[in-house]
Amino acid sequence: MAETSKFESLSYRIRRDASGAAAWFKNNWRDRRWFRWGAIALGVFLAVWLIAWALLARSLPDAEMLLEYEPPLPTVVRGIEGDIVHSYARDRRVQLQYKDFPQTLIEAYLAAEDKTFFSHGGIDAGGLAGAVIDYVSKLGSDQRAVGGSTITQQVAKNILLTNEYSITRKLKEMMLARRIEGVLTKQEILELYLNEIPLGRRSFGVQAAARAYFNKDVADLELQEMAFLAILPKAPEVYGRSQNAERAMERRNFVLDKMVENEFITLAEAGVAKSKDLGLATQRSSTRRVDAGYFLEEVRRELIDKFGETADDSKNSVYGGGLWVRTSLDPEMQEAARNALRRGMIRYHGSKGWRGPIATINFDDGPWDRQLASSNLSINYEGWRVGVVTAREGGNATVGFSDGEEFPLTNLPNKLKAGDVIAALKTGNRYSVRTLPEASGGFVAQDPQTGRVLAMQGGFDSRLGSFNRATQANRQPGSTIKPFVYATGLDNGMTPATEIENGTYCYYQGSRYGEKCFRGGRGGSFPMRYGLEQSQNIMTVQVAMESGMPKVIKTIEKMGIGSYEPYPAFALGAGETTVMKMVNAYSALANHGRLNEPTLIDYVQDRRGKVIYRADKRACEGCNMAEWDGQPMPRIAPGGTQAMDARTAFQTVHMLEGVVQRGTGTVLRDLGLPLFGKTGTTTGPKDVWFVGGTSDVIAGAYIGFDTPRNMGGYAQGGTIAAPIIKQFFRETKDRQSGDPFIAPAGVRMVRVDRASGKRVFDAWPTGDPKASVIWEAFKPDTEPPRKTRRDEVEAKRKEILALIRRGSSAAAQSAPQTESEQPPDDFVEEQGGLY
Repeated sequence: MAETSKFESLSYRIRRDASGAAAWFKNNWRDRRWFRWGAIALGVFLAVWLIAWALLARSLPDAEMLLEYEPPLPTVVRGIEGDIVHSYARDRRVQLQYKDFPQTLIEAYLAAEDKTFFSHGGIDAGGLAGAVIDYVSKLGSDQRAVGGSTITQQVAKNILLTNEYSITRKLKEMMLARRIEGVLTKQEILELYLNEIPLGRRSFGVQAAARAYFNKDVADLELQEMAFLAILPKAPEVYGRSQNAERAMERRNFVLDKMVENEFITLAEAGVAKSKDLGLATQRSSTRRVDAGYFLEEVRRELIDKFGETADDSKNSVYGGGLWVRTSLDPEMQEAARNALRRGMIRYHGSKGWRGPIATINFDDGPWDRQLASSNLSINYEGWRVGVVTAREGGNATVGFSDGEEFPLTNLPNKLKAGDVIAALKTGNRYSVRTLPEASGGFVAQDPQTGRVLAMQGGFDSRLGSFNRATQANRQPGSTIKPFVYATGLDNGMTPATEIENGTYCYYQGSRYGEKCFRGGRGGSFPMRYGLEQSQNIMTVQVAMESGMPKVIKTIEKMGIGSYEPYPAFALGAGETTVMKMVNAYSALANHGRLNEPTLIDYVQDRRGKVIYRADKRACEGCNMAEWDGQPMPRIAPGGTQAMDARTAFQTVHMLEGVVQRGTGTVLRDLGLPLFGKTGTTTGPKDVWFVGGTSDVIAGAYIGFDTPRNMGGYAQGGTIAAPIIKQFFRETKDRQSGDPFIAPAGVRMVRVDRASGKRVFDAWPTGDPKASVIWEAFKPDTEPPRKTRRDEVEAKRKEILALIRRGSSAAAQSAPQTESEQPPDDFVEEQGGLY
């Protein structure tokens, strides 16, 4: 009963107060005009607000998506030792956690952008009122009103909305700001803001901006630098330019005053900071930290094929997925490869003179400095710069660079003209023209045991063009193909000591092609080793035809070099292939015939560290055991596929060591390393090659014109390409173990006479490359005897000749010849029909 009485009393009071308020409103509406107009305006405002809220709220994104928001991040590339060597980014972005931002930097942004951030609920009423007044005052003008946005509103705009300038966008921004405050903590909102705010120089977030403007990390910034970064959200493209340094200083000092006003810093600290210059760093044109443009571009192409280019393609895209890529790039070997190939190109070019411009610029198409800058042409070689000839009159000329500076130009070629883009080197207060070699080439270095590519150079400089001659240029390999011809012979009954005829060889190709003859070389018969060491074409064709050209082609295909028709010309390198494929095939020779897929990428992690791609897919059972179970340690199966008999591969490598010791590659002999390899010179000659290496690294290089033409009769693989490989191994000699090539099971090392291939029992090999006795590798039961059947036949022939001479002498003396003194009737049959 008492509870009912209380309820009735409360109900009575509510009705009484409501009727009193209604009466108050009714009286003011009737008696006061200003009240009536104000109420109408408020009602209209609330109605419009509710309608707008209803219409706009339905199309707003869900603020809770920020809980799982993944900003677009660049892909970071690491080298073989784990050091960062490059990043693929169209914008500069680095993601940090809230704890990583210095407190003073946070305070600088609060002072500049939103001093009440930690107290408001997403919308600052005072700032909003000021923005409305400013917007009304600028209606009809071309001026843009101040935003009045809080940091939360800026997060909503930067991540969930567009940068559209309209009242609608502002309303959406306010609505989302309220929602965001209900989903995220203040620290989480600040973390998003400081990572995503656009700050100019293609930088998003304060860490990226710190690197772009000061070449520092946020933890290393000084007070005045933090204050400068805090002014950038207002107008990054204005304050970030050197010509606006005075305006930037004024705005920076204003922020410092605000920090003093908010008691973030002392007046003395602000005074010291104000006394310092901006200290802006010049913009860096590239994030590359190792000069490996061709290698890194090849990695980029592979990543795009696997994961896509942008976020529209995949969440793990190259330019948005924040991937961490571990590559096999060895910076030291890359530098050696680059230097060696460049030196070889310049050495071949010699004194041939200026080859012409890199490109040309038409002055009618706009300012020359902007055209040059947009061309992205540059060079990293001994201080050379890429510039454009801005004027040429007789013996005088000027050169300009992308920064707009011009200098006098000397060493002028006759054909040089205004508009030519050239390479130039500073000498004193002027520049002189430099000549880029016309012939180009490619270089690859690889780990033979794993197939990992350690270095790659696809031309003089990737900044002059992205065409990669190491992987994209199909060239004739010439004699570098011969080891695989001889390997086929070894697989088909021959041995390194097998004697092969080196005379002219002719064969009929059919009615369409007629007879084909191969000529040249030293006449006579020689061991197979001699043919490979001295690169004898006739012997090579003999081996190919005796083994069967289809078998030779099958070997070449299995080694991943290429697919050709079974014509003898392909046994001499007439087919086309790439440096990468040839180096990979030679790596298989050094790896006992196991062929690996050449790889540049070891593995890829997503932004959270999860491995999403691994080149080495071999399983290791038991490798992750919590503790040892007492059983034998787990062993990983060998990688790759067995493309060639291990014994055959070793025999081939052993013969190719002779190429370096006394054959066509003796220029490398004085390195003092156990090296094998083969030179190659194509018809013309149009390309010159050398491929080979140690048990640790296989390297290959070629030099030739991009549009193949005659390089000159003096051009040979041993004189132009081999010195490139020599320089590479000389610069990386400390990285080589010096271990000899190890024979696999089933190989017998036998002493033989190098010239004849016959077995030797009474002498030992020495360190002399020209020693007559050497170690030779044989498969079981294929070792040569002390004497060959040819020796026996020769001895029998001499015996018969002696008998004939004695018989002739007796006949002259009228002495009757007995039947027993004549050669046996079956001698010819016994000797295989040789006589």
